[in-house]
Amino acid sequence: MHARGLATADSALVLAVCGALFGFALGEGQSQTASPPVSSNALRPVSAFANIGDPHARAVALFEEAGKVLTHARCVNCHPASDRPRQTDARRPHQPLVVRGADGHGAPGMACATCHHVGNFDPARVPGHPEWHLAPASMAWEGRSLGAICEQIKDPARNGGKDMAALLHHMGEDSLVGWAWAPGASRTSAPGTQAAFGALMRAWVDAGAHCPAQ
Repeated sequence: MHARGLATADSALVLAVCGALFGFALGEGQSQTASPPVSSNALRPVSAFANIGDPHARAVALFEEAGKVLTHARCVNCHPASDRPRQTDARRPHQPLVVRGADGHGAPGMACATCHHVGNFDPARVPGHPEWHLAPASMAWEGRSLGAICEQIKDPARNGGKDMAALLHHMGEDSLVGWAWAPGASRTSAPGTQAAFGALMRAWVDAGAHCPAQ
């Protein structure tokens, strides 16, 4: 067998093993061929908040709307409070057992990329993206109030050194964030669209980037 054929076979074997582990762990009685459900929570457009005259109140209302995405399982599962990612809408601990590792890409011998490849592998219910990894521990959202998340993402010391322009780009255009709206298999997508979410975040910044009470 040629080297390319061996590589393909090896990759298929890895995905099969990962899929078996994921399938065993997730066993939720969901059909693997079912159409992906769409979140029932749509995002209201920025225009829906135009009648709020006070900029502070408008910023808070905009962030609360965007918070439907930030607190959704597709986002929080990769922003865990511990070193272990979460899975499913129930936010169960990741199975098989994996940990954050030194750089968020997993521990030696069990890196994220071992199972999570460049795209979703729906037959085995294994999600994927070229940059699949956990958010840094400083960006943990699990168990935090929306107000606390808001203060956190504005703080360069806790958001990966991002200024507001970089933060908006990350939220509205980063394809890893965008995975939340194309999660594959039968996973529920985040509310709305990435474009709508990005527009809400930009309007929040324009209104003063005020946060909900913690």
